Amino acid sequence: MSEIDWPWQYSFPPFFTIQPHAETKARQLQAWHALVLHYFKANNLSSLDIREAHQSSLFNNISIDRKLPPEGILLVLEDLQKSGNAEPVDKTRNRWLIYWHTLEEWAAIIYSWAQANGYVNTVCTFYELVSGDDTQEQEFHGLHEEVLLKAMQVLETQKKAEVIPMDDSYGVKFF
Repeated sequence: MSEIDWPWQYSFPPFFTIQPHAETKARQLQAWHALVLHYFKANNLSSLDIREAHQSSLFNNISIDRKLPPEGILLVLEDLQKSGNAEPVDKTRNRWLIYWHTLEEWAAIIYSWAQANGYVNTVCTFYELVSGDDTQEQEFHGLHEEVLLKAMQVLETQKKAEVIPMDDSYGVKFF
């Protein structure tokens, strides 16, 4: 895990208790929103299980002995969902995908790369996109395949790509 610069709120014990006052709660959720996205981007993470989240330094500041409770974590994730930065994977809402870029942003970033590098009208495997030599310097290098699939589905709806199922993965043809 990368070491990140924690915001001042992270060392403020009330930050780990969801505040009852609406305006304070809104500012608190805004701070959590920014922190979660920064943490996930810095560590190149894409998924979170609420049942295990309390073990993560993100929601557990051991230096002040404070943890955000599961209900608080769910509230933060639901706030991220409103902005298109998270979505539950299961009906119990325990597992979540976190997008430090929205799916539309990921789609635009990847499509822009494909255009700039001559991949239009070419088939690429998902492996090539997230693990290939040509993408090592790209922000989407190492992206979770589930997030990549959802971003490519955005491009499909925009008629800019077609997702092609392969043996145990996918490919994509950019238009």
